Amino acid sequence: MTKTFNRIVRFLIVTLTAAIALTGMSPAGAADKNLLTQDAKAALQSLYKTHPGAKTLGAQAAGILVFPKIVRAGFVVGGSGGEGVLFKKEKAHSYYSSGSASVGLQAGMQSFGYAVFFLTEKDLKNFQNSKGWDIGAAPTVVVIDAGAGKEFNTATAKKGIYAFVFNQEGLMAGMALQGQKITRIK
Repeated sequence: MTKTFNRIVRFLIVTLTAAIALTGMSPAGAADKNLLTQDAKAALQSLYKTHPGAKTLGAQAAGILVFPKIVRAGFVVGGSGGEGVLFKKEKAHSYYSSGSASVGLQAGMQSFGYAVFFLTEKDLKNFQNSKGWDIGAAPTVVVIDAGAGKEFNTATAKKGIYAFVFNQEGLMAGMALQGQKITRIK
């Protein structure tokens, strides 16, 4: 049993290290940004197909920040990261990285995407003017789950910022303290 446990621990440490190393990269040039933009557009279209409420928000949003793939891994200590694109009127405007660190009872690896819809110019400008944005500390962000996303419409939109999580793969179990930080890539 201890051999099996040791193998699992080693596997998770190697996986966590690889995930953190991979997610720490930022776009080096225009070609990488073009690929990221294509991935983000495809992820947003996929979200619209599976969650009609997201499409409703997209039509009225001042800006949409799309992270097509975030990788998260951990074993007691964990982390996540990925890159995304801010769209204004369906055009790529700027690029961002999203990362987090966590500590607690946790084990596993998963990937997911998320999109943040800024419904007002004021909320979008506040985000753009910040020196990094902590989604865990933004009380006006409403996270929509899959069930609510199907029933979402303009009448139910009451807040200025909404986030959808989508394309979840893998398994991450446990309880941990975590904060998600979003920073503009220059």
